[in-house]
Amino acid sequence: MKSASVVLSAPTGLHARPAGELVKLVKGFEGSVVKIGTSGRIVNAASMLLLLSLGIKSGTTLLVSVEGGDEQAVLDSVCAFIQAIKD
Repeated sequence: MKSASVVLSAPTGLHARPAGELVKLVKGFEGSVVKIGTSGRIVNAASMLLLLSLGIKSGTTLLVSVEGGDEQAVLDSVCAFIQAIKD
């Protein structure tokens, strides 16, 4: 398992549109399980409802973990996506 911390800098936090795009990205990595969480809770990133239930606000540090498949490449892609969210 590989993991990394990443800060969400989007001023509006993680809302429905970017969460949906993140879920689509994660589901494209067959054979990998991606989990995202905050200090108290970690959820499967393939579920939009679970992601939105975290209530991720701007400036939140997220823990991203990947298990299976090409872990480092998946981790890098997911972290880059989160850092690129601007709205």
